[in-house]
Amino acid sequence: MDSSTPTAGSSYRPIPYRPRRMPVEESLRTAAWLSERMAQRRTVRAFSADPVDERLVVDAIAVAATAPSGAHQQPWTFVLVTDPDVRARIREAAEAEERRAYEGRLGAEWLAALAPLGTDEHKPHLTEAPFLIVVFAQRYYLDEGTGNKHKHYYVDESVGIAVGMLLTALHLAGLAALTHTPSPMRFLSEILNRPRNEKAFAVIPVGYPADDATVPDLTRKPLDRVLLRV
Repeated sequence: MDSSTPTAGSSYRPIPYRPRRMPVEESLRTAAWLSERMAQRRTVRAFSADPVDERLVVDAIAVAATAPSGAHQQPWTFVLVTDPDVRARIREAAEAEERRAYEGRLGAEWLAALAPLGTDEHKPHLTEAPFLIVVFAQRYYLDEGTGNKHKHYYVDESVGIAVGMLLTALHLAGLAALTHTPSPMRFLSEILNRPRNEKAFAVIPVGYPADDATVPDLTRKPLDRVLLRV
């Protein structure tokens, strides 16, 4: 998502960037700590009813909003949903779409891939988690004055990076989350009254894991399977 060097006379206005350079030993400790903490992250589908301080979630969204984006257009909207009635409507609509998916839309191969995860059309986490974060991708920008469209670039890549940073921030704050992507997701735009330039990207329930929460017995690929040196 980098761009070429701006030409003379453009609107490019550089400012100094002088971050503190961490000593090597401090960097190594930080990197090792992050690796250990993130290795503990799991997708959770059973949430506690215990309240969560909203500031934790808002700060995590603030972290996500620092993500890099194509042409720095920041093509995302984060809708924080706390109203129980709204969450109930989202769950009802999501489960209707999921029911159709599991009854045939997904196909045998996809259902086989999902089998080890133990998922089905029931989505209680959408109403049990204290918060839902619905992430919308802005396919284009609407000028507030004229209503004219302006293209956004690398939208999916930008929003995907932001969601990854959001999940990381939530986990490091001690919260559990999952990414839920019912298909299609048009009902989210309708329920949350989003403008036509926005398309739902993911629904992320957030909270503390239930005391009896379980997760699938899965292992991640070892680093030598995903890291290449050339």
